[in-house]
Amino acid sequence: MTQDVLWSPLADPAVLTLMPSPDFLSSEPFEGAAGLGPHHEGPQGYHAVYRGDIASQLLLLPGSKASPSLAALIPLDSQTLGRVEALLRFWRGYHKRPVPPDTRMTVQQRRRLRLMLRAADGRTNRASYRDIATAFFGTERVASNPWKTSSLRDTVIGLARGGAAMIGGGYLELLRHRRRS
Repeated sequence: MTQDVLWSPLADPAVLTLMPSPDFLSSEPFEGAAGLGPHHEGPQGYHAVYRGDIASQLLLLPGSKASPSLAALIPLDSQTLGRVEALLRFWRGYHKRPVPPDTRMTVQQRRRLRLMLRAADGRTNRASYRDIATAFFGTERVASNPWKTSSLRDTVIGLARGGAAMIGGGYLELLRHRRRS
């Protein structure tokens, strides 16, 4: 059995906040209740996961469960574009249309994250940086250069430190889009 991880909309901008739709906006009913997982009551309302073509976490504000039509509440803040993107992915999945990928992380960033966590796990289990490099890159490649000056050594040290930072709370930044300076 799997356990849903429920995030606060402050921590994860992809959490969709839904509220009763004013009558003058829409009278179309939201018929997605069948795809909702169990409701978990919280201080803000009810948290649920919609399982359609993609899984989306929803926060139903008070009064939403009894309302036939719903509206999304999107604050106008630094995370607005991420929230709009999450709403678009949910809406397209709900209507059985092609769902665009989540752009919070690139394929390269996902690959690096996996390596960082593996390196941090290796260090936690007392593996040396050289042992980790051998597991990642192979014995021949690690042995091809002097270890003390090897770029692979620097790479593995950076991966292990990055993984430790992620475990220490840096993972929360993965939930947000990067802001351009």
